Amino acid sequence: MDVAALIAWLLTATGGFVLLGTWIAKGGHRRDAARPSRFPPGLVFGHFLLAALGLVLWIVYLAADSDGLTWVAFAIVAVAALLGFALLFRWLPQVRDRAAPSGDATATAEAQFPIPVVVLHGLLGATTLVLVLLAALNA
Repeated sequence: MDVAALIAWLLTATGGFVLLGTWIAKGGHRRDAARPSRFPPGLVFGHFLLAALGLVLWIVYLAADSDGLTWVAFAIVAVAALLGFALLFRWLPQVRDRAAPSGDATATAEAQFPIPVVVLHGLLGATTLVLVLLAALNA
């Protein structure tokens, strides 16, 4: 269960890097963009930093076999998941209203996210959360 959680977490992180890279490359972090992002930078980077911190703690847990870290990692990934849901709910209306092609310069940075990557990132994130919870319960 522990290693499965790590694998799911790493796959989730890969999708997250794609989304974060797209958001930054399309100017999502800049307020002077043609269409400012609906994602506050603090929310985006908070989600990223909490997920990364949780992953580091999970790796330390696997290396040191310290059961106390499982609950800390779970709490951190749970908060990261809540921030991820906040991002999802800010992103959904933009996707529904997306009439212009994804390469349109007037679209917000997050409106240009590849939909399959967002869906896979969310599903893998939920899987990671459940696997970490199950590992913590077994610890």
